[in-house]
Amino acid sequence: PLALEGKDVIGQAQTGTGKTAAFGLPVLQKIDAENKAIQAIILSPTRELCVQIADDLKDFSKYINTLHVVAVYGGADIRPQMKAIKHGAQIIVATPGRLVDLINRGVMVLDEVNNVVLDEADEMLNMGFIEDIENIFSKANPEARVLMFSATMPKQILSIASDFMGDYEIVEEEPQEERASLTEQFFWVVREGDKTEALVRLIDTSPNFYGLVFCQTKIDADDVAKELDERHYEAAALHGDIPQSQREKILERFRSKKTRILVATDVAARGIDIEGISHVVNYAIPYDGPTYTHRIGRTGRAGAAGVAVSFVRPNEVKRIEYLRKHARGELKEGKIPSIEQVIEIKRTRILKETAAQIEKRISEEKPEQGFAAFANKLTEYGDAQTVLSFILQMQYGSFLSPAHYKTIKPVRSEGRARKSDEDSLRLYIGVGRKDGITKRKLAEMLSRLLSIP
Repeated sequence: PLALEGKDVIGQAQTGTGKTAAFGLPVLQKIDAENKAIQAIILSPTRELCVQIADDLKDFSKYINTLHVVAVYGGADIRPQMKAIKHGAQIIVATPGRLVDLINRGVMVLDEVNNVVLDEADEMLNMGFIEDIENIFSKANPEARVLMFSATMPKQILSIASDFMGDYEIVEEEPQEERASLTEQFFWVVREGDKTEALVRLIDTSPNFYGLVFCQTKIDADDVAKELDERHYEAAALHGDIPQSQREKILERFRSKKTRILVATDVAARGIDIEGISHVVNYAIPYDGPTYTHRIGRTGRAGAAGVAVSFVRPNEVKRIEYLRKHARGELKEGKIPSIEQVIEIKRTRILKETAAQIEKRISEEKPEQGFAAFANKLTEYGDAQTVLSFILQMQYGSFLSPAHYKTIKPVRSEGRARKSDEDSLRLYIGVGRKDGITKRKLAEMLSRLLSIP
């Protein structure tokens, strides 16, 4: 209602709460489809989210034949995007950097823009887009209405609001506690060097594992995906350094479940909205509570149960209480299964699935004559149970072998509170106040370099 009245709005809401429709439908209703000029700009932090918003708006407006929505983002050829804009587009969905590039090239004229939307505004600030956003506002129609959506409300958000918005209203989502009950949350205390082994054991003890694994950095995402691949698991990494064409192929394989494990950074995973994810794994626990909430919200959707597992280093245990405040449910400590427990779970699963198939076939059909003769021939070498045991060993021997797993050193409870040298790094910065460096500037520099809040 506020958007339809033409008011400036700040919406505080997590992903999955209907934001695209909340701003998209009122924006579409105000568009003059006969006018070919750009009338609305929607900014998003990532390519994936940009494409998703554009697709949603196209679905919403599919019966408005003269309306065109164009997505523009970096990492893709700019020429087709320029051509689409020149052909006529009333709504542009863009990442900030690419939009500034198009403005500087003179491709876009923003005089008739009457709606500017910032989606995931906090993430755009974390990614260092603040200057681009200010540049875009300076070029846009100053009378344009502004709709801004953010999962958190840092001071910079309110600063943008005071600079570029008129009288605005803040709208917050109502808590949805029932969603948390669908996601079982627990943490494992594990050393950094044992995390991948712990992940492998989690995958092997979970039937039909289909999950997102969150890492803090691009290098970690690549390393984890590579190690999983070397251990014969269908895994792929997704982060900002991967070319757009390859990112789309990776996401398509994950959607179709050809790849069942996606190792991603927070920035790359923004905008991924895939149903049926069984597990979310915090390979590295997030730096803030809202990010934790955002991550685990990827599972336990649409009435389906989900599991969220966080790997916590011994020196991070004190942060568990902080995460519990944002868990929207009980965050319990779990125990990493032993190698023997993993193998027993896998063996029981094979037995159950095989027995069910055999029971069904015996009740419905007889084995083919050729295979019956095959079985008779094999039993000449020993009794049926011995022969079947060897066949199962040949079929599942490597799958059920303890050699597939590595030893995880137990974490002593009395040692948890101590800082571990292998888990910590002291960084010396050879500049200070005389060089114009403040704590704030240093924090912002590290935030940009590491793509973390």
